[in-house]
Amino acid sequence: MTFDALKLSEITERIVTKNLSRKYYRVVRSGRWYGGIATADCCGCNLRCIFCWSGAPRDFPEKIGKFYTPEEIYNSLKNCALKKGYNQIRISGNEPTIGKNHLLKILEFVENDGLFYFILETNGILIGSDKEYAKELSKFSRVHVRVSIKGTNEEEFSLLTGALPEQFNLQLQALKNLLDYGVSCHPAVMLSFCDKENYKRIKERLMEIDIKFANMIEEEYVFMYPHVAERLRKKGIKPKIFYYPNNIPSELI
Repeated sequence: MTFDALKLSEITERIVTKNLSRKYYRVVRSGRWYGGIATADCCGCNLRCIFCWSGAPRDFPEKIGKFYTPEEIYNSLKNCALKKGYNQIRISGNEPTIGKNHLLKILEFVENDGLFYFILETNGILIGSDKEYAKELSKFSRVHVRVSIKGTNEEEFSLLTGALPEQFNLQLQALKNLLDYGVSCHPAVMLSFCDKENYKRIKERLMEIDIKFANMIEEEYVFMYPHVAERLRKKGIKPKIFYYPNNIPSELI
């Protein structure tokens, strides 16, 4: 049975936000992504991706994590980044666009300090459903949005996420909204479950939004953590290409 990702967003927001505070399960970690970045991991998402490495923080946000203010999160990210010599920070782990006021306040700290760039990793559902979200993000000069598209078409999206098939298009609309307001962005696409023809078609759909996306698509593939492999096994879904956590690629054709 499919679900409405927008309704799940509302339910989740009531659980993981309290005034300007939001729930996080890990504050903070350093990592090699993007050439080095400080990361805070939040609780709660509006999709249920079969390949997601998040577990309890996604599925049971009411049972895990602690509430932190925007200032507490920013200061933790700042201290980590300064210690490691990074110039980039992010919120990951689940869906950071849930709790818009919390996120925007963090971006204010980023903008005012002028020390870092914020990489906003999102599935785009909320930005695609609300053009005002993109407009508010356009106020900040130090944010770049990575829209992670779950699958290559409506059917694949619904199979992989559990959400209504038509909500696949909200991800594409997010890119349109961001471009309309001049927000720096690029698409990433989960490709582990598609064939070459479907990859070609999603490229064409992205190029209809903006020709530059033809050379900006970030290819995403499944990392086969044990709990991810077990989820896929239970659903009877086999990725065509995947990676082990040590980055050794494997193919299942």
